[in-house]
Amino acid sequence: MSTGVDKSSGMMYAPKGKPKPVCDKGEFPIGVIGLDHGHIYGMCNGLLEAGAEVSLVYDPDPAKVAAFQKAFPEAKIARSMEEVLENPKIKLIASAAIPCNRPGIGMRAMDQGKDFFADKPPFTTLAQIDEARKKVAQTGRKYAVYYSERLHVESAVFAGKLIAEGAIGRVVQVLGTGPHRISLSQRPPWFFDKDKYGGILVDIGSHQIEQFLSFTGAKDARVLSSRVANYKFKQYPGLEDFGDATLQADNGATGYFRVDWFTPDGLKSWGDGRTFILGTEGYIELRKYIDVARSPDGDQVFLVDHRGEHHYSVSGQVGFPFFGELIRDCLDRTAKAFDQEMFFKATELAIIAELQALKIE
Repeated sequence: MSTGVDKSSGMMYAPKGKPKPVCDKGEFPIGVIGLDHGHIYGMCNGLLEAGAEVSLVYDPDPAKVAAFQKAFPEAKIARSMEEVLENPKIKLIASAAIPCNRPGIGMRAMDQGKDFFADKPPFTTLAQIDEARKKVAQTGRKYAVYYSERLHVESAVFAGKLIAEGAIGRVVQVLGTGPHRISLSQRPPWFFDKDKYGGILVDIGSHQIEQFLSFTGAKDARVLSSRVANYKFKQYPGLEDFGDATLQADNGATGYFRVDWFTPDGLKSWGDGRTFILGTEGYIELRKYIDVARSPDGDQVFLVDHRGEHHYSVSGQVGFPFFGELIRDCLDRTAKAFDQEMFFKATELAIIAELQALKIE
Protein backbone atom coordinates (compact mmCIF):
# COMPACT_ATOMS: atom_id res chain seq x y z
CA MET A 1 0.00 0.00 0.00
CA SER A 2 1.20 3.50 -0.75
CA THR A 3 1.65 4.81 2.78
CA GLY A 4 4.24 6.97 4.44
CA VAL A 5 4.56 9.29 1.45
CA ASP A 6 5.68 12.88 1.99
CA LYS A 7 2.98 14.82 0.16
CA SER A 8 4.30 18.30 0.94
CA SER A 9 6.84 18.41 -1.89
CA GLY A 10 6.83 16.65 -5.23
CA MET A 11 10.62 16.64 -5.13
CA MET A 12 10.51 14.05 -2.33
CA TYR A 13 7.58 12.02 -3.69
CA ALA A 14 8.61 8.41 -2.98
CA PRO A 15 5.71 5.95 -2.72
CA LYS A 16 6.09 2.73 -0.83
CA GLY A 17 4.20 -0.39 -1.81
CA LYS A 18 3.99 -4.02 -0.75
CA PRO A 19 7.20 -5.99 -1.31
CA LYS A 20 6.78 -8.37 -4.23
CA PRO A 21 10.18 -9.78 -5.20
CA VAL A 22 10.54 -11.11 -8.73
CA CYS A 23 14.11 -12.36 -8.32
CA ASP A 24 16.26 -14.15 -5.78
CA LYS A 25 18.09 -12.26 -3.05
CA GLY A 26 21.31 -10.80 -4.46
CA GLU A 27 20.36 -11.60 -8.05
CA PHE A 28 19.81 -7.97 -9.07
CA PRO A 29 22.29 -5.54 -7.45
CA ILE A 30 21.99 -1.95 -8.62
CA GLY A 31 24.25 1.08 -8.42
CA VAL A 32 23.13 4.66 -7.86
CA ILE A 33 24.92 7.66 -9.37
CA GLY A 34 23.58 11.17 -8.78
CA LEU A 35 21.32 12.24 -5.90
CA ASP A 36 20.37 15.69 -7.16
CA HIS A 37 16.63 15.00 -7.18
CA GLY A 38 14.61 13.29 -4.45
CA HIS A 39 12.93 11.04 -7.01
CA ILE A 40 15.89 8.69 -6.57
CA TYR A 41 14.21 7.53 -3.34
CA GLY A 42 11.04 6.54 -5.19
CA MET A 43 13.07 4.84 -7.92
CA CYS A 44 15.02 2.79 -5.40
CA ASN A 45 11.93 2.04 -3.26
CA GLY A 46 10.21 0.54 -6.29
CA LEU A 47 13.19 -1.57 -7.30
CA LEU A 48 13.89 -2.69 -3.73
CA GLU A 49 10.29 -3.84 -3.23
CA ALA A 50 10.60 -5.87 -6.44
CA GLY A 51 13.70 -7.68 -5.19
CA ALA A 52 16.65 -5.49 -6.19
CA GLU A 53 19.56 -4.83 -3.88
CA VAL A 54 20.78 -1.23 -3.60
CA SER A 55 24.46 -2.11 -3.60
CA LEU A 56 26.55 1.02 -4.32
CA VAL A 57 25.92 4.76 -4.26
CA TYR A 58 27.99 7.68 -5.48
CA ASP A 59 27.46 11.41 -5.34
CA PRO A 60 30.10 14.12 -4.86
CA ASP A 61 28.05 15.62 -2.00
CA PRO A 62 28.68 13.69 1.25
CA ALA A 63 25.54 15.12 2.85
CA LYS A 64 23.34 13.70 0.09
CA VAL A 65 25.06 10.33 0.40
CA ALA A 66 24.61 10.27 4.18
CA ALA A 67 20.89 11.00 3.83
CA PHE A 68 20.55 8.30 1.17
CA GLN A 69 22.29 5.75 3.38
CA LYS A 70 19.79 6.40 6.16
CA ALA A 71 17.02 5.31 3.80
CA PHE A 72 19.04 2.50 2.21
CA PRO A 73 21.59 1.36 4.82
CA GLU A 74 22.64 -1.63 2.72
CA ALA A 75 24.13 0.70 0.09
CA LYS A 76 27.90 0.98 0.28
CA ILE A 77 29.53 4.31 -0.51
CA ALA A 78 31.58 4.35 -3.72
CA ARG A 79 34.61 6.62 -3.91
CA SER A 80 33.98 7.54 -7.54
CA MET A 81 31.50 7.22 -10.37
CA GLU A 82 33.88 4.78 -12.05
CA GLU A 83 33.75 2.45 -9.06
CA VAL A 84 30.01 2.02 -9.64
CA LEU A 85 30.17 1.87 -13.44
CA GLU A 86 32.98 -0.68 -13.52
CA ASN A 87 31.65 -3.03 -10.82
CA PRO A 88 30.93 -6.28 -12.70
CA LYS A 89 28.15 -7.33 -10.31
CA ILE A 90 25.98 -4.26 -10.88
CA LYS A 91 23.11 -4.98 -13.29
CA LEU A 92 21.54 -1.52 -13.54
CA ILE A 93 22.53 2.08 -12.83
CA ALA A 94 19.85 4.41 -11.44
CA SER A 95 20.39 8.15 -11.63
CA ALA A 96 18.69 11.34 -10.51
CA ALA A 97 21.61 13.58 -11.37
CA ILE A 98 21.04 17.11 -12.71
CA PRO A 99 18.84 16.52 -15.79
CA CYS A 100 21.35 17.69 -18.39
CA ASN A 101 23.92 15.25 -16.95
CA ARG A 102 21.72 12.15 -16.91
CA PRO A 103 22.32 11.12 -20.55
CA GLY A 104 26.10 11.17 -20.14
CA ILE A 105 25.86 8.79 -17.18
CA GLY A 106 23.50 6.61 -19.20
CA MET A 107 25.89 6.37 -22.14
CA ARG A 108 28.73 5.32 -19.84
CA ALA A 109 26.52 2.77 -18.08
CA MET A 110 25.50 1.14 -21.35
CA ASP A 111 29.12 1.10 -22.53
CA GLN A 112 29.87 -0.92 -19.39
CA GLY A 113 27.16 -3.44 -20.29
CA LYS A 114 24.65 -2.18 -17.74
CA ASP A 115 21.04 -1.10 -18.12
CA PHE A 116 20.15 2.45 -17.12
CA PHE A 117 17.23 3.94 -15.19
CA ALA A 118 16.98 7.74 -15.31
CA ASP A 119 14.73 10.11 -13.46
CA LYS A 120 12.60 12.26 -15.73
CA PRO A 121 13.42 14.21 -17.80
CA PRO A 122 15.96 11.73 -19.17
CA PHE A 123 17.21 14.26 -21.74
CA THR A 124 17.27 18.01 -22.23
CA THR A 125 18.26 18.16 -25.94
CA LEU A 126 17.29 16.33 -29.12
CA ALA A 127 20.95 15.49 -29.78
CA GLN A 128 21.07 13.53 -26.52
CA ILE A 129 18.08 11.44 -27.60
CA ASP A 130 19.70 10.67 -30.96
CA GLU A 131 22.84 9.54 -29.16
CA ALA A 132 20.85 7.35 -26.77
CA ARG A 133 18.92 5.71 -29.60
CA LYS A 134 22.20 4.81 -31.29
CA LYS A 135 23.73 3.55 -28.05
CA VAL A 136 20.73 1.34 -27.25
CA ALA A 137 20.88 -0.14 -30.74
CA GLN A 138 24.63 -0.65 -30.46
CA THR A 139 24.74 -2.20 -26.99
CA GLY A 140 21.32 -3.83 -26.61
CA ARG A 141 21.00 -2.18 -23.19
CA LYS A 142 17.85 -0.57 -21.78
CA TYR A 143 17.32 3.13 -21.08
CA ALA A 144 14.37 3.17 -18.68
CA VAL A 145 12.79 6.38 -17.38
CA TYR A 146 11.02 7.15 -14.11
CA TYR A 147 7.82 8.66 -15.49
CA SER A 148 6.44 8.47 -11.96
CA GLU A 149 3.10 10.18 -12.59
CA ARG A 150 1.96 7.04 -14.41
CA LEU A 151 4.32 4.29 -13.24
CA HIS A 152 4.27 5.11 -9.52
CA VAL A 153 0.62 6.16 -9.12
CA GLU A 154 -1.87 3.37 -8.48
CA SER A 155 -4.82 5.22 -9.98
CA ALA A 156 -2.89 5.65 -13.24
CA VAL A 157 -1.90 1.97 -13.27
CA PHE A 158 -5.57 1.06 -12.66
CA ALA A 159 -6.71 3.36 -15.47
CA GLY A 160 -4.31 1.62 -17.83
CA LYS A 161 -5.89 -1.71 -16.95
CA LEU A 162 -9.41 -0.35 -17.49
CA ILE A 163 -8.41 0.98 -20.90
CA ALA A 164 -6.76 -2.31 -21.88
CA GLU A 165 -9.96 -4.13 -20.93
CA GLY A 166 -11.99 -1.85 -23.22
CA ALA A 167 -13.89 -0.15 -20.39
CA ILE A 168 -14.26 3.14 -22.29
CA GLY A 169 -13.81 1.96 -25.87
CA ARG A 170 -11.28 3.72 -28.08
CA VAL A 171 -9.42 6.51 -26.28
CA VAL A 172 -9.78 9.71 -28.30
CA GLN A 173 -8.53 12.39 -25.92
CA VAL A 174 -6.40 12.78 -22.79
CA LEU A 175 -6.42 15.96 -20.69
CA GLY A 176 -3.80 16.26 -17.97
CA THR A 177 -2.97 18.77 -15.27
CA GLY A 178 0.37 18.69 -13.48
CA PRO A 179 0.43 21.48 -10.89
CA HIS A 180 3.37 21.46 -8.46
CA ARG A 181 4.31 23.30 -5.28
CA ILE A 182 7.51 25.20 -5.91
CA SER A 183 8.99 24.90 -2.38
CA LEU A 184 11.65 27.50 -3.20
CA SER A 185 13.73 26.88 -0.08
CA GLN A 186 14.30 23.27 -1.14
CA ARG A 187 15.35 23.99 -4.70
CA PRO A 188 19.01 23.80 -5.77
CA PRO A 189 20.57 26.38 -8.15
CA TRP A 190 20.16 24.14 -11.22
CA PHE A 191 16.37 24.26 -10.77
CA PHE A 192 16.45 27.88 -11.99
CA ASP A 193 18.78 27.26 -14.97
CA LYS A 194 16.85 26.26 -18.08
CA ASP A 195 19.91 24.79 -19.78
CA LYS A 196 20.16 22.34 -16.89
CA TYR A 197 16.51 21.34 -16.35
CA GLY A 198 15.28 21.75 -19.93
CA GLY A 199 12.27 24.02 -19.40
CA ILE A 200 8.93 23.31 -17.76
CA LEU A 201 7.50 21.39 -20.72
CA VAL A 202 10.51 19.07 -20.64
CA ASP A 203 10.83 18.76 -16.88
CA ILE A 204 7.25 18.07 -15.80
CA GLY A 205 5.57 18.14 -19.21
CA SER A 206 7.31 14.92 -20.23
CA HIS A 207 5.19 13.11 -17.62
CA GLN A 208 2.04 14.31 -19.32
CA ILE A 209 3.15 13.37 -22.83
CA GLU A 210 4.20 9.89 -21.71
CA GLN A 211 0.73 9.37 -20.23
CA PHE A 212 -0.88 10.62 -23.42
CA LEU A 213 1.08 8.16 -25.55
CA SER A 214 0.48 5.30 -23.13
CA PHE A 215 -3.25 5.77 -22.61
CA THR A 216 -3.96 6.35 -26.31
CA GLY A 217 -1.64 3.61 -27.57
CA ALA A 218 -0.04 6.09 -29.98
CA LYS A 219 3.42 5.56 -31.45
CA ASP A 220 4.00 9.18 -32.41
CA ALA A 221 2.35 12.60 -32.25
CA ARG A 222 2.64 16.17 -33.49
CA VAL A 223 2.88 19.19 -31.23
CA LEU A 224 0.15 21.51 -32.52
CA SER A 225 0.81 24.35 -30.08
CA SER A 226 2.69 25.07 -26.88
CA ARG A 227 3.20 27.99 -24.52
CA VAL A 228 5.45 28.84 -21.58
CA ALA A 229 5.61 31.75 -19.17
CA ASN A 230 7.19 33.11 -16.02
CA TYR A 231 4.19 34.82 -14.47
CA LYS A 232 5.21 35.05 -10.83
CA PHE A 233 8.89 34.36 -10.19
CA LYS A 234 10.54 37.21 -12.08
CA GLN A 235 13.52 37.12 -9.72
CA TYR A 236 14.47 33.85 -11.47
CA PRO A 237 14.65 34.66 -15.19
CA GLY A 238 15.73 31.09 -16.03
CA LEU A 239 12.57 29.62 -14.50
CA GLU A 240 9.30 28.90 -16.30
CA ASP A 241 6.35 28.61 -13.93
CA PHE A 242 3.61 27.81 -16.48
CA GLY A 243 3.38 25.73 -19.63
CA ASP A 244 0.80 23.99 -21.76
CA ALA A 245 0.62 22.10 -25.04
CA THR A 246 -1.78 20.50 -27.48
CA LEU A 247 -0.89 17.34 -29.39
CA GLN A 248 -2.37 15.11 -32.07
CA ALA A 249 -1.37 11.45 -32.15
CA ASP A 250 -0.71 9.34 -35.22
CA ASN A 251 -3.86 7.32 -34.42
CA GLY A 252 -6.08 10.41 -34.35
CA ALA A 253 -6.27 10.91 -30.59
CA THR A 254 -5.76 14.41 -29.23
CA GLY A 255 -4.19 15.62 -26.02
CA TYR A 256 -3.87 18.76 -23.96
CA PHE A 257 -1.91 19.29 -20.75
CA ARG A 258 -1.05 22.12 -18.39
CA VAL A 259 1.83 22.19 -15.92
CA ASP A 260 2.67 24.91 -13.39
CA TRP A 261 4.44 25.81 -10.15
CA PHE A 262 1.47 27.54 -8.49
CA THR A 263 0.17 24.99 -5.95
CA PRO A 264 -0.92 27.09 -2.93
CA ASP A 265 0.27 26.26 0.57
CA GLY A 266 -3.28 25.50 1.66
CA LEU A 267 -3.39 22.29 -0.36
CA LYS A 268 -2.51 19.19 1.68
CA SER A 269 -0.59 17.74 -1.25
CA TRP A 270 2.25 19.06 -3.43
CA GLY A 271 -0.11 19.15 -6.40
CA ASP A 272 -3.67 18.35 -7.42
CA GLY A 273 -2.66 16.18 -10.36
CA ARG A 274 -5.59 15.02 -12.45
CA THR A 275 -6.10 13.17 -15.70
CA PHE A 276 -9.25 12.97 -17.81
CA ILE A 277 -9.43 10.19 -20.39
CA LEU A 278 -12.23 10.30 -22.97
CA GLY A 279 -13.23 7.17 -24.84
CA THR A 280 -15.90 6.39 -27.39
CA GLU A 281 -17.83 4.38 -24.76
CA GLY A 282 -17.15 6.32 -21.57
CA TYR A 283 -14.63 8.39 -19.66
CA ILE A 284 -12.27 8.19 -16.70
CA GLU A 285 -11.12 10.83 -14.24
CA LEU A 286 -8.09 10.33 -12.00
CA ARG A 287 -7.58 12.36 -8.83
CA LYS A 288 -4.06 11.21 -8.21
CA TYR A 289 -2.77 12.75 -4.99
CA ILE A 290 -5.73 14.24 -3.14
CA ASP A 291 -9.52 14.58 -3.31
CA VAL A 292 -9.73 18.32 -2.62
CA ALA A 293 -11.72 19.36 0.47
CA ARG A 294 -13.10 15.82 0.78
CA SER A 295 -10.24 13.47 1.59
CA PRO A 296 -6.43 13.65 1.76
CA ASP A 297 -6.33 10.23 0.12
CA GLY A 298 -5.29 10.15 -3.50
CA ASP A 299 -5.72 7.41 -6.09
CA GLN A 300 -9.40 8.13 -6.66
CA VAL A 301 -10.73 6.79 -9.98
CA PHE A 302 -14.07 7.78 -11.48
CA LEU A 303 -15.45 5.79 -14.42
CA VAL A 304 -18.62 6.60 -16.32
CA ASP A 305 -19.83 4.09 -18.91
CA HIS A 306 -23.12 2.89 -20.40
CA ARG A 307 -23.92 0.96 -17.22
CA GLY A 308 -23.58 3.88 -14.82
CA GLU A 309 -21.23 5.88 -12.61
CA HIS A 310 -18.44 4.09 -10.76
CA HIS A 311 -15.95 5.20 -8.10
CA TYR A 312 -12.85 3.24 -7.12
CA SER A 313 -10.48 4.14 -4.29
CA VAL A 314 -7.43 2.12 -5.29
CA SER A 315 -4.66 3.15 -2.89
CA GLY A 316 -2.95 -0.03 -1.72
CA GLN A 317 -5.03 -2.14 -4.11
CA VAL A 318 -3.10 -2.13 -7.37
CA GLY A 319 0.62 -1.91 -6.69
CA PHE A 320 3.40 -0.82 -9.02
CA PRO A 321 4.12 -3.62 -11.52
CA PHE A 322 6.60 -1.61 -13.59
CA PHE A 323 9.53 -2.22 -11.24
CA GLY A 324 9.24 -5.98 -11.15
CA GLU A 325 8.74 -6.08 -14.90
CA LEU A 326 11.82 -3.90 -15.37
CA ILE A 327 13.96 -6.23 -13.28
CA ARG A 328 12.76 -9.29 -15.18
CA ASP A 329 13.32 -7.48 -18.50
CA CYS A 330 16.90 -6.75 -17.49
CA LEU A 331 17.53 -10.33 -16.38
CA ASP A 332 15.63 -12.08 -19.19
CA ARG A 333 16.31 -9.49 -21.96
CA THR A 334 12.59 -9.13 -22.62
CA ALA A 335 10.59 -5.92 -23.16
CA LYS A 336 7.43 -6.09 -21.03
CA ALA A 337 7.89 -3.12 -18.67
CA PHE A 338 8.03 -0.40 -21.31
CA ASP A 339 8.41 0.35 -24.99
CA GLN A 340 11.87 1.83 -25.48
CA GLU A 341 10.92 4.06 -28.40
CA MET A 342 7.80 5.34 -26.62
CA PHE A 343 9.89 6.36 -23.61
CA PHE A 344 12.26 8.23 -25.93
CA LYS A 345 9.39 9.71 -27.95
CA ALA A 346 7.70 11.19 -24.86
CA THR A 347 10.67 13.37 -24.02
CA GLU A 348 11.44 14.08 -27.68
CA LEU A 349 7.95 15.58 -28.06
CA ALA A 350 8.40 17.49 -24.80
CA ILE A 351 11.64 19.03 -26.10
CA ILE A 352 9.98 19.90 -29.42
CA ALA A 353 7.09 21.53 -27.51
CA GLU A 354 9.60 23.53 -25.48
CA LEU A 355 11.61 24.61 -28.52
CA GLN A 356 8.59 25.89 -30.43
CA ALA A 357 6.68 27.28 -27.44
CA LEU A 358 5.17 30.72 -27.59
CA LYS A 359 6.75 32.67 -24.74
CA ILE A 360 4.07 34.64 -22.91
CA GLU A 361 5.49 37.86 -21.52
